[in-house]
Amino acid sequence: MKFTKMHGAGNDYVYVNCFKEEVKDPEGLARFVSDRHFGVGSDGLILIRPSETADFQMDMYNADGSRGEMCGNGIRCVGKYVYDYGLTDRTDITVDTLAGIRTLNLTVEDGKVARVRVNMGAPVLEAGQIPVLSDTSPVIDSPIQIGDKEYRMTCVSMGNPHAVVFTKDVKNLDIEKIGPLFEHHPLFPNRVNTEFVEVIDRNNVNMRVWERGSGETLACGTGTCATLVACVLNGLTEDNATVHLLGGDLMIEWDQKEGTVYMTGPAQVVFDGELKSYHEECKNSLKSKEN
Repeated sequence: MKFTKMHGAGNDYVYVNCFKEEVKDPEGLARFVSDRHFGVGSDGLILIRPSETADFQMDMYNADGSRGEMCGNGIRCVGKYVYDYGLTDRTDITVDTLAGIRTLNLTVEDGKVARVRVNMGAPVLEAGQIPVLSDTSPVIDSPIQIGDKEYRMTCVSMGNPHAVVFTKDVKNLDIEKIGPLFEHHPLFPNRVNTEFVEVIDRNNVNMRVWERGSGETLACGTGTCATLVACVLNGLTEDNATVHLLGGDLMIEWDQKEGTVYMTGPAQVVFDGELKSYHEECKNSLKSKEN
């Protein structure tokens, strides 16, 4: 099975062209390829498929094999893949996801896609639709008890659930300890992605993210969108800002008149590869982990 490893601001996935390849066990394959010791090494698996309602379909799986509704960095890489590998010659395309159809504008330089602007849709603020269990909706600057400390969170869905937490020192945050406590907190029926955000000024913020099913990643596209929305709702930034991540920068804009969030950022190919008898490799890898 042929694959391509790509990343958007360091958020890396293994991509499979399902116009040509058949993937029988995407959950198992996701767990195998994501393993950075025994597999390819990635934050998950993304399958590029034909679509009856859009130009392409994106199926996204987290590193633990769970299905993800949407991935902002991943969808930018899908845009680059379909253009660079000859599946389309158009620079405006649509991609179907579990969170709905997204429109992409591709910026081409020297015959290759250099960056992608994505219409990420409207943020969802209704607590029950995110979902987050809360007596109040929307959930803005709301308390949550994590261990022996109280945090304040603002909850947003960008097709998947996010809890945005503002802090003064993201660099020294013990995210490996705190992240799982947010992810599996009983207030989040479908688990949650958590963004820890330090506001620099009205147009710049630093962010680290703990993604459900994957742990800390170098970037999260939907998370940056949720972060900007949370910043605006709390009066901390303008409606457009640069979000600085461990893997690079993303430019986010919330057009409140239109009700839409836009994300602009890079997409890069790391390498092409091929898995031999991957079903057996998946089986052996998962069996060794169980033991």
